[in-house]
Amino acid sequence: MKRNKVNIITLGCSKNLVDSEHLIRQFQASGYSITHNPSVVDGEIVIVNTCGFIRDAQEESINTILQLGKAKQQGKIRRLYVMGCLAERFMAQLMDELPEVDRFYGKFNWKQLLADLGKSYNTQLAHERCLTTPAHYTYLKISEGCNRFCAFCAIPLITGRHKSVPIDTLLKEVEHLAGQGVKEFNVIAQDLSSYGKDLYGRLALPELIDRMAQVSGVEWIRLHYAYPTEFPYDILPIMAGRPNVCNYLDIALQHISDKVLANMRRHIDKAHTLELIDRIRSEVPGIHLRTTLMVGFPGEGDKEFQELLDFVREARFERMGAFAYSQEEGTYAAQHLSDVIPDNIKQLRLQQLMELQEEVSMDIQQQKVGKTLRVIIDSEEADYYIGRTQWDSPEVDPEVLITKDKPLEIGTFHDVAIREAMPFELYGSVV
Repeated sequence: MKRNKVNIITLGCSKNLVDSEHLIRQFQASGYSITHNPSVVDGEIVIVNTCGFIRDAQEESINTILQLGKAKQQGKIRRLYVMGCLAERFMAQLMDELPEVDRFYGKFNWKQLLADLGKSYNTQLAHERCLTTPAHYTYLKISEGCNRFCAFCAIPLITGRHKSVPIDTLLKEVEHLAGQGVKEFNVIAQDLSSYGKDLYGRLALPELIDRMAQVSGVEWIRLHYAYPTEFPYDILPIMAGRPNVCNYLDIALQHISDKVLANMRRHIDKAHTLELIDRIRSEVPGIHLRTTLMVGFPGEGDKEFQELLDFVREARFERMGAFAYSQEEGTYAAQHLSDVIPDNIKQLRLQQLMELQEEVSMDIQQQKVGKTLRVIIDSEEADYYIGRTQWDSPEVDPEVLITKDKPLEIGTFHDVAIREAMPFELYGSVV
């Protein structure tokens, strides 16, 4: 056990990661030594930033806490703190069931953790954080919470109502990070589409992105987690006109059947979904759309699932993820809809959907063979450099494997000639 050392373990999404990075910066300013590596736990204090979104994530968080509880009992660590979404959602229950945890903090009161250790939160460093990503890219969280209240989703139960971060605050953070050498900003929120409505009475995402694009050093801006209802269409000409705003949009659609969408309380129907996709593609030629779809939600019979398959086949999403519905405590669906579809049927549908998407992805990837694409270098492996195009978000999207014909520096951009394609990888050489 190393004195005055803190291990921070982040579980779940990139939004949690941003919180951890802000906390790390504060600890550093208070004189602590910090590591952010779940495989090496040797500090006297361990902090787990938990995820509570779906059942699998909750189980991962609990198992991590239990393992660290054993390490504490064995004297390997002195204090164990838990923060984040799981603690926010199930605080009282966790306090009863996990006495090995010294203290729990929710998603928004983690600053109190510093005070409990005899340190004060440094407001002058509020826009600073210690990056845990490679130095050339980061995530920028522009809001918290959600007002949509979809039937299946527990996020509003955890994060509360939608709260935007002011534009000037975000620009200060972007300028600071760009000054440190960050080139790529992945803009994230539970609901990008609503950004600014609570602060300015209007959809302000277009203004924010346009002003970010003018910050010196910002090479790529990529947008994650837009909502299809009340979509801020003014963002499209900015994407088309600003060369450093990636032609990429992550917009979770969840389903296409009117019946299922109504049950999900998504506030949109099939016709408007198709109009939305058509308009985005027409105003931003070459855009890559990433979406997330759900199978097995109450009301999804064979007919509705076939409608979903037909939609995926015709819409040809360049990037797609999917998951099987699981009933989450406290949600509208858990209280009002019966989860009648057996798990084996859900898993079979999920497999069918992803197999279809693999075919679509392979076709789209093949169309890149013979082209030269701008690629950023993320890492180096034994046989290849690993990079991404503007259409590939870190961690979740395809990578470009580049032959090691000459040394390349991590975080630099290169023109890469694509010579081979797989469903989720491209292979090429620097021009």
